[in-house]
Amino acid sequence: MTRSLDEANREISRVRSLPYGAARTQAAEQQVRLIEAEGPDKARAFALSVLVESLVWNGEVDKAYLPFTQLVRWYDQHPEHFDDMDVQGMFWTFKWMVGHLSDFPNVPASQIEATLEDMERRYAVAGLGRDAVAFERFSLARTRGSADVDALYEEWVRTPRDEYSQCEVCDPGDRATYLVERGDAEEARRLIEQTLATGQTCATEPADMLSTLALIHLDAGRAQEAASTHRRAVAALADAESDMAGARGERFELLARGGQPTRALRALTADQRLLVQADTPRDRLAFLLHVVGGTAAMLPEHAAVAVAFDGVPATDVATLHTWADAQAEGLARAFDARNGTDRYATLLARARATRPADVRLDLDVIRPGGPDGAPVAAAPAAAAPAPGPDGAAAPESAVQRAERLVADGDLVSAAGAWLEAAAEAEAAGRLAESGFATAEAARCAQEAGDEDGAAATYPGAVARMRAGGVPAADVAPVVVAWGPVAVTTGTGAALLEAVDGLLDALAEPTTDADAPAPADAAAHAAGAELDERVARTRRRARADLDDTAARVLASMGAEHAADAASRAGRAAETYAAVDAVADASHAFWLAGRLHHAMGGVEDAIWNLESAVEGFGIARAVEPRGAAASMLVDMLRAAGRDDRADEVVASLTR
Repeated sequence: MTRSLDEANREISRVRSLPYGAARTQAAEQQVRLIEAEGPDKARAFALSVLVESLVWNGEVDKAYLPFTQLVRWYDQHPEHFDDMDVQGMFWTFKWMVGHLSDFPNVPASQIEATLEDMERRYAVAGLGRDAVAFERFSLARTRGSADVDALYEEWVRTPRDEYSQCEVCDPGDRATYLVERGDAEEARRLIEQTLATGQTCATEPADMLSTLALIHLDAGRAQEAASTHRRAVAALADAESDMAGARGERFELLARGGQPTRALRALTADQRLLVQADTPRDRLAFLLHVVGGTAAMLPEHAAVAVAFDGVPATDVATLHTWADAQAEGLARAFDARNGTDRYATLLARARATRPADVRLDLDVIRPGGPDGAPVAAAPAAAAPAPGPDGAAAPESAVQRAERLVADGDLVSAAGAWLEAAAEAEAAGRLAESGFATAEAARCAQEAGDEDGAAATYPGAVARMRAGGVPAADVAPVVVAWGPVAVTTGTGAALLEAVDGLLDALAEPTTDADAPAPADAAAHAAGAELDERVARTRRRARADLDDTAARVLASMGAEHAADAASRAGRAAETYAAVDAVADASHAFWLAGRLHHAMGGVEDAIWNLESAVEGFGIARAVEPRGAAASMLVDMLRAAGRDDRADEVVASLTR
């Protein structure tokens, strides 16, 4: 039965709400095929636009060109089937295609130029503003290293913005990166700081700008400003979309050049997939150029430091540098051959010549070194608040000062205040309170990017809380917060010991079935209800702990994968028992990934199907789409195309 226009648009809109990935792309392809076969014709433009969008932002721009040309041809043949939104969508796709085709060295320059010419002609005929065209001309010239790039930059800057301009935050970010490239770093700094002051954000900003600004500060010898900007960049990166290859590469280079080799290699470990696969070849080349520069700065002092990255035949920093250089050279040669310039050869030569900065970054928030090696604040004590109108400042306890500093965003000073509060509480014999304050200090260090300081502080927090009689269910959230830094710092053994101790304390209590019930029925009912609430809290805490242990074990090597998968499965079942459907789905998803890595296809598929179903119940659109993409890929690899098609179709219902 042919769908109505409203029904078709509703299903296409559901596709558009999915995260980018195989499931979204295949769902978009299904919609295009269905409309081409059955109609309605008025939905075809929307379906093609969503397919182009899905391919472009999933790093498959070369595959997007066919549906893009089909969309434009459909508009030329049947403009009556396009509403205002369809027309706007088509003109936006020109921006994506022109902007991303040049990211692939196998796309001929003639094809890119022809698409740009067609874009300019169509914008002019439609009476649209010229800012998008001016930006794409400048961007193409910059990519190619053309001699007229400065003139095209100035032309773009002078062109008034319009409805097809890029977002107001990306605009100054792109200007700033070009200014740095041509040697106007201080002007770039002014522009970035001016933009940051507005507080505006988008999918990639302010992470990109902050990463660039941190390097500007480092190059200028402003170590303190570089460190604080780096912390802000790391926080922003956690919320950014797309692979953020440039910003992540800048983070590695900053740490490597700033005298932080351990932190640099940890950051690279977290981003290691970009070494072999980014959204586009040009994104990967950008990342590799920063890796070449960062490792060049680490040589020869850190040449023998061991490394291990998936798919990379390197065993130490020296061999990593050699490998990254060869990979970058191959890509640079391909781009320069297409572009007819030596732009990327020049950038690679510049990366090879990178040396350590003149200043060293200090990124510690908490250091060992107090009595008995206890953690101490790395920063000086925070100043007291300014006096009020009467000239007297209100007295402020260490806890109040810590809470104020957290609210102000000064996590470095807040960590010190929390440690002060913890010491005061411990001296007074209030161990539980001391444990909570210590945990807060660890959390501040963690959020400020000092994983070592946090990892050194969490164990003492847990020990104090347990010694102070804090219920195991209330200690569990601290151990869960500890998990990510245990993974990053390779200190998972201590966390697993804490997890298992809490799980023992949270074991289901035995009950005496023959014990007489209270004579008062109301009291009996109230007691039973309280017991059930307590039991649910304990079960939830056990699920959180098993899930945390599974994630830590998964980071500790293939020999721990089976234990990690078992714990993830147990966590999923316990979450389901307390109706925590979304959390159960995440645990099933983890179990599916682990079973897949171990070659257990059936167990992997079962867990992933459970995850997709659970995310659907929880209406968690993005994780459902991501888990479905993995499931679809796995089903197709197993030859179960019919089931894969069913999963894809279910995403639009």
